[in-house]
Amino acid sequence: MIADFEDHCWKDIVPAEILKIYEPYHRKTHVGERPALVMIDLYNLVYEGGARPVHELVAKHPSSCGEYAYAAITPIKSVLAAARQAGVPVIHVTYDDRPETDHKAMHPTHRPKPKYDPDAYQIFSDFAPLPDEQYIYKKRASAFYGTPLSTSLVQLGVQSVIIAGETTSGCVRASAVDSYSHGFHTVVVEECVFDRSIVSHKVNLFDLHHKYADVMRVGEVVSALSNLKT
Repeated sequence: MIADFEDHCWKDIVPAEILKIYEPYHRKTHVGERPALVMIDLYNLVYEGGARPVHELVAKHPSSCGEYAYAAITPIKSVLAAARQAGVPVIHVTYDDRPETDHKAMHPTHRPKPKYDPDAYQIFSDFAPLPDEQYIYKKRASAFYGTPLSTSLVQLGVQSVIIAGETTSGCVRASAVDSYSHGFHTVVVEECVFDRSIVSHKVNLFDLHHKYADVMRVGEVVSALSNLKT
C-alpha cells in the first residue's frame, strides 16, 4: 500500500524501488504560517484551442496546454476564492511581453516565442486580478528571478508560498525551487498546476514534493485557508 505521502498523481509511473529510495524525504505536509497565493502564468495563451488533447492543438496553438489547462480551472478557482475569503495576499505573475520592454534581452525557455499579441499574456478571465492584488511581470521561468516578488512577500510578512499555475516542469518548478531557496515554506497544489505533457507533470511534481515543496491536494489547501485565523 502506498503511504499517504506518495498518494499522488505520480503513483502510476514511479516504481516501488524508486519510492523506497525516496523514503528519507517523507514528512507531514502542511500549509505554513502567513501564506500567500502566487498564480504563475495563467494567461490566455495556454487556453487557446479549447479543452482538447494537446497534440491536436500544437500545430496551430503551440503554447496551449489544452485539456490539462481546462481541467485545472475549477480547482484553481476554488483555491483563489478561499485565499480571497481568508484575506491571504494573491499575486499574479505573467510573462513580460509589453511592447516597451526589451524583447531581445531574455526569454523563459529556448522555445520560439509567438508574435506579439497584446492579449496573449493577459490573465485568463476566470482568474482576473482584483484591484488590490499585485501583478508582476517576469522574463525568466522563475517568478522570483529579476522581479520584486521576494521583496513583496517579505514586506507582506509572508512565510509560506502556495503555488498554482503552469507549466509544472517549467515556470512552476523554477518558482517553487526559488521559493524554497528564499526560505519560504512552499506548497504546490497538485490539481492547480498543469503541463503540456502529463509525464513531465507527474515526474516534476514527484521531484518537487520530495526535495523543495509540499505537494498538496486542492481540498487540503482550501481547508487550511478556510481555517486560517484572521
